[in-house]
Formats: sequence, C-alpha cells, structure tokens
Amino acid sequence: MTNRVLPTPEKFASCPYDGKILSFYEGQFDCVYVLLHPFLRPTTIDIERFCPSMWPDKHEIINGCDAISWQEIIEISGLNSLSDIDVGLRTSIGGLKKELSNELFAKKLVELEQQHIIHPQEGDIPPLLENRLLKTIKELGHNWLWVGDEFGTERKLLWIDDLVEQDEIPPHGCIFTHDHSLLVTTHWDSHCSFLCSSKEMVEKILSLDPFEGFYCTANTEVYWGAYDI
Repeated sequence: MTNRVLPTPEKFASCPYDGKILSFYEGQFDCVYVLLHPFLRPTTIDIERFCPSMWPDKHEIINGCDAISWQEIIEISGLNSLSDIDVGLRTSIGGLKKELSNELFAKKLVELEQQHIIHPQEGDIPPLLENRLLKTIKELGHNWLWVGDEFGTERKLLWIDDLVEQDEIPPHGCIFTHDHSLLVTTHWDSHCSFLCSSKEMVEKILSLDPFEGFYCTANTEVYWGAYDI
C-alpha cells in the first residue's frame, strides 16, 4: 500500500510551522511584517458571549468591540515588552514548551478580564484586522484574492468586496494575490499574522493603514517572543 504524502505547500500560500520566518520564505518574499492581533473590549456584546460555544461572529465583533493595541496592554498589564505579551498568550493556550513558557506573564494577561479585555484568538486572521487588510489590498489595485486552507490543499478565488461582507477565511487559513506577490497567513499557535511581500509593498500597505506590528529580521522565529528577534 502506497502512503499518501501531501506535496510541499507553495510558499506563496503557506505558513512556516517553526523556525526562522524569513528563511522559510526565501526565494518567494523578501519582507515579512508581523501583524499583532488586537485585544478586544466589548462595547455592545455581553462579555459572557466570549466562550467557545457562543463566540461572536466576524461582523458582531467588528460592530461590537473596540480594539486594544499591544502597546496599550504593556501600559496596563505590568508586562514590559511585546515579547512578554507573546509568551504570556502562548503560555495561556499551552502553546509553548515548559522551558519557554511563563505563567506569571499569562496570569497578568488573565487579570485583564477584570477590565473586560478579551485575549485575541490564536490561529486566525482576526475580524478587527481582516476587513482593514482586505480594503487596503484593494486600494493597491487588487479586486480578487485566493483564499486557502492551512495545508495548501484547497483554495478558491473570491471578489474582495464579497470577502469584506462575508466570513470566508477558514481557521488557520490564508489569503494571497493572484500574482503571488502578497500573502497574509496565520500560524495556529500564534496571536499574530504574517504579511509577506516585498519591502516596497509592505511599506505601501503601512502607509495606507499603520497596522501594529514589526518587521522580521533574519533571526525572527515563528515563536518569536521566546527568542531574540
């Protein structure tokens, strides 16, 4: 019996599982910007809805929550850096090896719930970034985007305006342009997404909408908070 082994996913439509981010995309993208997923503060949604069985949908969150930046979280949590937040979030979901986790950081983030601040979800492009990204990509001249799954086995081409109105991106999925010049993807244990393109294109995007985040260096790992970035 022949084992069924999936082919290696194309770099323009996939996410690294571990290791150095720029090394993974070498030969495809020369620039990756880490998009930090905002924390949420509900304004018109009952706080009790934020549990797996009742989690609000995309448009409920867009219309019923304020975004809280990671820089604001540093100011109110007692943590000292973006890396502290990253490690705390990953620790809280069991996404780090024991020697890399930090329960104190996780505890400080859990305490934010007393202020009705909800942690960003891991593994998905968040609603409070999704439509902003889509509208910015459209401003660059794209009208269509491919929407793919995390394994590179399924994809469909969708009109950007329809993507804005609907909720079509699958869990751990990605979006990429037809010419393979731009990719947005999310690692399943990460509370951030990777915006991959040329440096010129990323700078254009940030000039249109200054998304919170940082540029990858040659040393930036997928689990970046636990390592020197």
